[in-house]
Amino acid sequence: MKRVITYGTFDLLHEGHYRLLERAKELGDYLIVGVTSENYDKARGKLNVIDSLATRIENVRKTGFADEIIVEESPGQKVQDVKKYRVDIFTVGSDWVGAFDYMKDYCDVVYLERTKNISSTMLRVQNKRIQRVGIIGTGRIAERFIPEAKLVSGINTQVVYNPHKESAERFAQKWEIDACDTLEIFYEAVDAVYIATPHETHYDYIKASLEHGKHVLCEKPMVLKKAQAEELFRYARTHELILFEGIKTAYCPGFNKLLGVACSGTIGAIRNVEACFTKLENPANRELTDPLYGGSLTELGSYVMLPILKLLGEDYEDIRFDVIRGENGLDLFTKISVRYPKGIGTATCGLGVKSEGRLLVAGTKGYLIAEAPWWKTSYFEVHYENPLEVEKYSERFLGDGLRYEISDFLSMINGRKSSEFKLTRSESVVLADMMERFLQAENR
Repeated sequence: MKRVITYGTFDLLHEGHYRLLERAKELGDYLIVGVTSENYDKARGKLNVIDSLATRIENVRKTGFADEIIVEESPGQKVQDVKKYRVDIFTVGSDWVGAFDYMKDYCDVVYLERTKNISSTMLRVQNKRIQRVGIIGTGRIAERFIPEAKLVSGINTQVVYNPHKESAERFAQKWEIDACDTLEIFYEAVDAVYIATPHETHYDYIKASLEHGKHVLCEKPMVLKKAQAEELFRYARTHELILFEGIKTAYCPGFNKLLGVACSGTIGAIRNVEACFTKLENPANRELTDPLYGGSLTELGSYVMLPILKLLGEDYEDIRFDVIRGENGLDLFTKISVRYPKGIGTATCGLGVKSEGRLLVAGTKGYLIAEAPWWKTSYFEVHYENPLEVEKYSERFLGDGLRYEISDFLSMINGRKSSEFKLTRSESVVLADMMERFLQAENR
């Protein structure tokens, strides 16, 4: 008897799950299906799982393909299961190609072609729709989106669009999705849009997506003018659509814990926030060659301004920009000073000058500090007048962090507003206003 084993969460059982189980069964005589436990899903960073373990096991049983169902509870279990059940073939979907090659030491490994264009659950009684997402743009950040979206239940990446057809086709082939030749075809295939294109194109793509009735998650900076941000949010609200600015730090669990501690009164009244984020960018990349929209502030300014707005507020009195420019005039290093009635914010960003990147929040009773990379907050400390009095906090930050904003975006689409406070519409408008002020000061 040839024994086959496969694993999965199997949440909101859909056609892709059904076909994977069907083809897994065809590989041998006896199919064992491992269904992940709630605790294991949390440990590996799978977000937004809706069905209970009991429901997921029952749904797998109802397909009729599983001869035996087991529960997967830890990352090291797969090897032990293969030995325990004398498995001949280990199989998973092709979106995991290479990830389980280590299993070849114990049995044959087969990657089954994934099912494209999943649109809904197969379970009518649940009446739950799987959100079909399309990507506009094929750059570095778009490459990170698909593996992160895989770890959010209830969403499926369907298609990609890029006006450069060859780029879209290469991207689609790599990630086993479809490429669309036109935006009209693209919009017909999706419920929501992820925009990861150059900054100056965001406004037009957002507007077109909203006008086609699609929810939008757009990379930062969402737009570069205050009036554009106000217009787009107004349109989205009027048409009951979700418009979401993708500053991943805003949705990071550790950063939100940090904000909670800072605002709890632990360090007293907050009087100063200092945030720094620098990296040495390749001089040939778009960020340092685009004369109109390149530079450090348009690329990193959203990150460093975020904690200042969250902790000192939107009603600042004055803002000043001090810039070190490269030979082409773009800002290699920018310091933003923001004056409040009872506080000062300092934001520093750079693409050609390297500095110590940290977040410091100073209060009347103590201070909070998170070292680089604080924008992926996993650890921070609270210090007081007594240098021996230190409180330490930690929180997990998984993967590239995009899964957190994707999960909150999905929650908003599904009518759950509990994450809306993490980055409000008015905060996005203020960020756009700051970008506009800077670009005007630079005469760009």
